[in-house]
Amino acid sequence: MITATPRPAPQPHARPVPTHSVRTARREDAPALAELSRPFVRSGALRERPVSLYAAHAADFLVAETADGAFAGCVGLRTHRAAPAAGGGPVGVVYNFCVAEDQQGSGVGAGLLRAVLAASHTQGLGALFTATTGGGGLFLRYGFTPTTARLAPPSWAASLDPRRNARILTTSV
Repeated sequence: MITATPRPAPQPHARPVPTHSVRTARREDAPALAELSRPFVRSGALRERPVSLYAAHAADFLVAETADGAFAGCVGLRTHRAAPAAGGGPVGVVYNFCVAEDQQGSGVGAGLLRAVLAASHTQGLGALFTATTGGGGLFLRYGFTPTTARLAPPSWAASLDPRRNARILTTSV
């Protein structure tokens, strides 16, 4: 006689339980935003920004926090007028996107990007733009595609440093 011990069926496509929460940054978070960004500045992936700039634009940022309150990642979203070539209403620029090294691969970046997409939809933005010096894999997985500076917000496109050779990506919201 053969007996079997029943086991629960595997859950296909089960999402891991998030180990972080996302919230809007506050002015007093500026030093932590600068500290989180520092390794990416050193690597050349991000431009250096003073703490005062993080403080002045804190409302642009979403932060992912671990259960103990440490910053796991951050991302900025700023509203701009659309480029004349693109037509339409306001668009957003995703910037200063970074995830702490010990949190990479844990879903923090995807959680932040989903939060940015939701915020841009709530704000009625027609499109999002970003520039990346890396491969942009996360952006591409979430529907971003390569574009030209001509379609990006003019003030933002003019601020890009051509020496960084960043790729401009966009998606409709």
